[in-house]
Amino acid sequence: MSHAIIALWSHPRSMSTAFERIMRARGDLECLHEPFMYDYYVNRAKKQMPHFDARDEHPKTYEAIRDMILKKAESRPVFFKDMAYYVMPHILDDEPFLRRVTHSFLIRDPKASLVSFAKLDPDFTSEELGLSAQWQLWQGIHAQTGVKPVVVESESVQADPAGQMQTYWNGVGLSNKPEALQWGDEVPQDWQQVKGWHEAAMSSSTVQPMSADKARKIEADFEKLVASEPRFRAVHEQHLSAYGALRSAATA
Repeated sequence: MSHAIIALWSHPRSMSTAFERIMRARGDLECLHEPFMYDYYVNRAKKQMPHFDARDEHPKTYEAIRDMILKKAESRPVFFKDMAYYVMPHILDDEPFLRRVTHSFLIRDPKASLVSFAKLDPDFTSEELGLSAQWQLWQGIHAQTGVKPVVVESESVQADPAGQMQTYWNGVGLSNKPEALQWGDEVPQDWQQVKGWHEAAMSSSTVQPMSADKARKIEADFEKLVASEPRFRAVHEQHLSAYGALRSAATA
């Protein structure tokens, strides 16, 4: 018997790990943390990823990772969170897998993501900011399947966790489990390989709201960053049209 496979295609520093934490707290899914990262950073070695302690036993190629996910779905429903740029463009050539998966997307204001990303990896590339790849993937899924995948904004989840998660779960065919918005202290074992990236999600127990003070600080930090490192302004601008298109898909 085959069970559902649900993918959350995100971009770095988009609150996706906290989102994954909620999905794990449901208790009815096999949850995987960025499995396709191994193809991008280990197999294809597109770039060296800081704070990443790769496990030897994890499958490395796109095909091997895909097959692992399909195998796990023979036993129970699977949810995985990944970056769209890890699998672009070759997932679009894998129509059986593309159609097998229930796709969804998580986005965040790229200013906030960029500021957070630069603190952990000041050498990150424009591709790694990730929103352009998300939009390309969203369009490819829609073109091949006729389905418009669910798009969620992290700011909306912060403002209304219960309402937004219920809408998301309805959209991907899951029951509402509001109790999953509170999770325990146990840190998922597969987060240890990238724990340097996820200190906030590992130390929290629920989604943290976005205050006006935090929003102002993000804006100020962005302006300070691009003043000192002008390339980041160009990187930000390269993803703005994709971000706007995905936001429109979220509100349509």
